[in-house]
Amino acid sequence: MTPRRRADGSLPEVSYADPGVPDLRGGARYLWWLVTRQPGRSAAGALLATVWMVLMALTPYLLSRAVDDGLAPGHRAALTGWTGALLGLGVLNAGIGVLRHRTMTRLRMDANFRSVKLVVGQSVRLGAGLARRTGTGEVVTIGVGDVLTISQSLTVVGPGVGAVLAYAVVAGLLLSVSPPLAAVVLLGVPVIVLLVGPPLGRLRGAETEYRERQGVLTARIGDLAGGLRVLNGLGGKGLFADAFRRDSRRLRDQGYRVGAVTSWIQALGTGLPTVFLAVVTWAAARLAVQGSLTVGELVAVYGYAAVLVAPVAFIVECGHQLSRGVVAARRVVRFLALEPSVTDGPASAAHPLQDAPAEPAVLHDPRSGVRVVPGALTVLAGARPAESAAVVDRLGRYAESAATWGGVRLDAIPLVQVRERVLVADHEADLFAGSLRDLLRGRRDHDDAAVRRAVHAAVADDIVLGLPDGLDSAVDAQGRSLSGGQRQRVRLARALLADPEVLLAVEPTSALDAHTEAAVAARLRTARAGRTTLVTSTSPLVLDRADLVHHLVDGKVAATGTHRELLDREPGYRALVARDADPADSLDPVDGGTGAAGEPAAEGAGR
Repeated sequence: MTPRRRADGSLPEVSYADPGVPDLRGGARYLWWLVTRQPGRSAAGALLATVWMVLMALTPYLLSRAVDDGLAPGHRAALTGWTGALLGLGVLNAGIGVLRHRTMTRLRMDANFRSVKLVVGQSVRLGAGLARRTGTGEVVTIGVGDVLTISQSLTVVGPGVGAVLAYAVVAGLLLSVSPPLAAVVLLGVPVIVLLVGPPLGRLRGAETEYRERQGVLTARIGDLAGGLRVLNGLGGKGLFADAFRRDSRRLRDQGYRVGAVTSWIQALGTGLPTVFLAVVTWAAARLAVQGSLTVGELVAVYGYAAVLVAPVAFIVECGHQLSRGVVAARRVVRFLALEPSVTDGPASAAHPLQDAPAEPAVLHDPRSGVRVVPGALTVLAGARPAESAAVVDRLGRYAESAATWGGVRLDAIPLVQVRERVLVADHEADLFAGSLRDLLRGRRDHDDAAVRRAVHAAVADDIVLGLPDGLDSAVDAQGRSLSGGQRQRVRLARALLADPEVLLAVEPTSALDAHTEAAVAARLRTARAGRTTLVTSTSPLVLDRADLVHHLVDGKVAATGTHRELLDREPGYRALVARDADPADSLDPVDGGTGAAGEPAAEGAGR
């Protein structure tokens, strides 16, 4: 939502635009850091809440004066005056209550958005390493549940402070009426807090376990949703469904335990103040019968005790919210403390940072022996896809290695320069929900002509034509509304549209049928002509289009050459890429044009 402009046309400053550097030394310290980010608002919330509760405590005093000075002696003028004062106090306190509520809402929303900004920023900072450092369910639980719990716990800043101060004011007023009643009040509230303390400790432990289980189950839901079709095909849907039911029952039982403790806290928070009110009223009534209190003072004491129910309930509720907030803040702190798997190390005289090569240069992975020649299409062919993917991770600087670019170690080049010029296109890269056009363009602004060229190069024209609104059609998160082959071609089109200097693509055609794969291989070569491209694949349709092929065995280059050269002289390579297909398919694939031969056939189930 766009912020509303000021009268001069400028946009107001958003307080959480720069969330700041959080205190990650613990959950309580993180909560305190959120409070100190908005000191003025925090102080205003505490002040308004204090005034609001103290004015509520003054109501019984005015009522007692109206009884003793006006009603009892029959002085109409005094009764009218004190009644008017009561009305004015009520109107004033209503206005203060509105301001208090608005201030506290802004305080909570600032903490909420600030935490969201930090969590999202940390997710972006971790980048591709996010999935390796924490589960999807953990991030979802933090972003949806824990952030809200943290913001709600800041209620202690306003009503919590106000409740303590109002309690002190009421105790002082009772002291002026009856020292014994003041003693009852001063001793009663600490007893209530002591009674509520043990359940709060139990709640903290139960909720911590509940949150952990919730994160695990949320991650499993995402995994099931993404792989349900595969599980169904393998006959494993029932097995995973049974495991999910067991975990769901455990989470439900843990939720019952959390609910049981919470219900006791809420019951004590409501019931104990009521018992407290009854005790104070009984003691005051006895004093009135003995003649130690006037009727007005008896009314005042009852009013004071009744007013105290709200501050005491607030104190108990704030303890409950603060306990939950600390648990949630610990999870947020743990997530924010994660470090990316690859970062720019500190520069020193011995290891200074260097700029990336100014011109296209050779990427070299000494561990495997792979060399990616500038301006050429290179293919890695290995029996183990994980080994090929590991080479790509090292060349794309997603793993620590001694890989070089133009003779300069990749880890000596600022990471931002590597990311700007080298793109790793994983075949399982995330697809965000939105229109197909936005999904393809990403954060960069490309016109429709460029988008359609990339779509054509990835042989994804049929996807656009098959959707109801073409490029404007909505696509579900992770492309769940698309087939596996369609998702793969959309990912490839997105990578081609980015047009990086160096493209490292992991298995970009593994889920395509032979006809579509041949078209993709031909058009990929055309679209990346003169650009550095590395692809991992064992498909002869892709290999035959390569300028250079590296045959990987046990993660190392065993042979290098063109596809046909390796077929002639390397039996291991020949066995790796052999297919039950007409050899003419691999030696004469379709061209990248728009004729009938270049159009994709219906997708198969994949290899």
